[in-house]
Amino acid sequence: MSLLSESELQQVADAINRVERETDAELVTVLAAQADDYRYIPLLWASLLALLLPGAVVFFSGWLSAWQLLLVQWLTFIVLALIFRIDALTSRLIPRSVRHWRACNLARRQFIELNLHHTEAGTGMLIFVSEAERYVEILVDRGISSRIDDSVWQSVVAAFTEDVRNGQVLEGFLTCIETCGSLLKQHVPATHERNELPNHLVVLP
Repeated sequence: MSLLSESELQQVADAINRVERETDAELVTVLAAQADDYRYIPLLWASLLALLLPGAVVFFSGWLSAWQLLLVQWLTFIVLALIFRIDALTSRLIPRSVRHWRACNLARRQFIELNLHHTEAGTGMLIFVSEAERYVEILVDRGISSRIDDSVWQSVVAAFTEDVRNGQVLEGFLTCIETCGSLLKQHVPATHERNELPNHLVVLP
């Protein structure tokens, strides 16, 4: 299910259209529910604990024979693998650095897959949001980065990230697009009418 309703998605698309009328930048937004399903995370934690916990019992107490240790390890792995598949627990098992790394990779893949690096004057721009990871990133091509320092986008991303964290995805999008539009209008003003990338808003499951 989309994080935004159809009417809200249209509001985002309309905001992008307004920005592109005043700038040569080709702006695309990507909204992803999550960057990864992280199915391997429960298995990794279950494997680690299944090795350590029964092993610790044997080391400190010597209660288990070799075959009993193996049996306990398998049972521990199966039980924990099932328990850790609960969404509320899985999300707590994933380090923040891993979540952001996966979201960062997805953002860069989308930049390339959407051909934002192949615009006429190198003026492609991606606003990427991954809701599950509470991750926001703005990526720009050389035609924009040569005119606007990358540090300028950090405050925009920080404000948008806070909105996403608070569940205000639509408000975050609209504010971010408006702020980016003001910067683009000033530094990358429209010189002629064009629309190289018609898919302004992409929603990923």
